Amino acid sequence: MARLKPREARLRRHKRVRKKIKGTPERPRLVVFRSLSHIYAQIVDDTVGKTLVAASSVEKEFPSDKRGSNIEGAKIVGKMVAEKAKAKGISKVVFDRGGYIYHGRVKALAEGAREAGLEF
Repeated sequence: MARLKPREARLRRHKRVRKKIKGTPERPRLVVFRSLSHIYAQIVDDTVGKTLVAASSVEKEFPSDKRGSNIEGAKIVGKMVAEKAKAKGISKVVFDRGGYIYHGRVKALAEGAREAGLEF
């Protein structure tokens, strides 16, 4: 079998994870996407297919001195998405790592969201 390109491998892993994880109105799904230069998080209700809350390292509220995608920036994005979720009355979520290894920036985003009060 031919070796997969990294993006194809990640998407295959993401599909495998998504078979098991569904976002409901009571417990929506916290999705992570990371690019080389930024990190994005959104909370999705899969029953209606709507994004309820989103935060990223490209937003105006993101501190300009921490601009970019690193562990500190990911932690800030995690806190931002958790604060926005709290404002909308969301306290429990299901974490979807998006096919990425739970390590580095993905782990930092999850820890930042937990610190700010999201439960998963």
